[in-house]
Amino acid sequence: MKKIFLGILFLLVLLAILIVLRTMIYPFSQPQVTTSLPEKFPISDTSLMRFAGGIRIPSVSNADYNHFNYGPIMEFDTYLRHQYPRVYAGTENDTINQYGLVFHWKGRNAALKPIIFLSHYDVVPPGEYTGTDSGQVVFSPRDQALPPITQVPTRWELYPFSGAVMNGRIYGRGTLDMKSMLFAVMESVDHLIAQGFVPERDIYLAFGFDEEVGGTEGALKIATYFKEKGITFDAVYDEGGIVSAAGSLPGINAPVALIGCAEKGFWSARVRVKGLGGHSSMPPLQSAIGKAAVIMQRLETEQMKPMLIPLIDQFFTNVGGMMDFKSKMAIANRWLFKGVLLNTLQDNNTTNALIRTTTALTMMKGSDASNVLSPVVEFTVNFRILPGNTVEDVKLHLERACRGFDVEIVNVGAPREPSHVSSTDAQGYRVMERTIRQYFPGAIVTPYLTIGGTDAYKYEIVSDHVYRFLPVMINNYEQQSIHNDNEYISIDNFSRMIQYFETMMKDYDKQ
Repeated sequence: MKKIFLGILFLLVLLAILIVLRTMIYPFSQPQVTTSLPEKFPISDTSLMRFAGGIRIPSVSNADYNHFNYGPIMEFDTYLRHQYPRVYAGTENDTINQYGLVFHWKGRNAALKPIIFLSHYDVVPPGEYTGTDSGQVVFSPRDQALPPITQVPTRWELYPFSGAVMNGRIYGRGTLDMKSMLFAVMESVDHLIAQGFVPERDIYLAFGFDEEVGGTEGALKIATYFKEKGITFDAVYDEGGIVSAAGSLPGINAPVALIGCAEKGFWSARVRVKGLGGHSSMPPLQSAIGKAAVIMQRLETEQMKPMLIPLIDQFFTNVGGMMDFKSKMAIANRWLFKGVLLNTLQDNNTTNALIRTTTALTMMKGSDASNVLSPVVEFTVNFRILPGNTVEDVKLHLERACRGFDVEIVNVGAPREPSHVSSTDAQGYRVMERTIRQYFPGAIVTPYLTIGGTDAYKYEIVSDHVYRFLPVMINNYEQQSIHNDNEYISIDNFSRMIQYFETMMKDYDKQ
């Protein structure tokens, strides 16, 4: 018995040594550690005013195209033409489906595949504004810059479409999502044309007008236009990831540049649960709403299986070198600790979304009176589908949750499969990586999974290399201002963004 015990102890010691050794020799990425802050770049009042003026146009999109207000959309198109005459004169430009904007900047070598930069100029509704400012112009770019916000915004400090420039920031709906990228790209092209620069390969710009409601009339029509013309792209660049400020990701005290190489799919379904209706004085043993509650409880407790897809595996290899030893040990020894790692990741909303198809119960409707039993109760569930799962997998999952009940399942909008995963071993990715390191020294650069939907997905029909990244450094709270109150972008971020895109365009073919 003693020999068996000693043998087990010996094996455990060997296992511990193996785990420690594997952790120590595991090829974690080793980013360059620096205390330097990203460089600040001068920006002209003209550039700021052009951007601020675009924010003042309330180009809110509407999922119901019959009630879409195209007035601001047309106004925005006219505004760009007036503000960037050099870009319009120096490129071939066209409108697709009336409001989708496309620019073609011809390069020296037509044999090279072009690249394309995307953005959109529609925004989500601003929400409630209770202030008295009705949109007077504020332009004070030389004010003392305020530090980044460090708590979730609870109200608009200024009118949502003010485009106010003050406190080192530009305020308003669309400043981060996504007019900043649109104006930064336009500024970059404008500057380069003014310098007489001609790109080596063709460069396209494409701006949709309905991304926030699905992009079916904007980006999809533009991508289809390119496909019909036989144009394919060496790389597609759109929104998706950001540079997460140091400390924003748990356990990582360094900036992390998150390049979205894929995005999740989605499916929303309305589940109509049938039961016995009537007067509440004579209720059945289980009402329709009680049955719906059982199904919803199953959906939240019996989630789809978590898994580490290769993209997220690579993400942890890249960021793991900056984490504590226990975390490094779990990442380096996934053969043993995979279950523990997955359980840990499930405990955080952010990381949970990286390892599974998520389930979100979003809407519910029953009776319109407190003493009436509704014969039908319906609820809506939204799934964000991880690459590796399919829409069909999710439908079967929902059907299993509804087992034993009389239900009807109806699509809410068109379901969408997850995107393909774009390679990190491609010129389009390497150029991004190089440029990010130039403008965000010390940042860990890593591929990532974009959780939300973007217009980029539509361009998979014309490119195998689709990347999602907005070159701004923001913290968690600033990220939460997107689609929320008090959205803003710092002048430093906007000016750096212009430089970033200029460099991307100038140096794409630089060896």
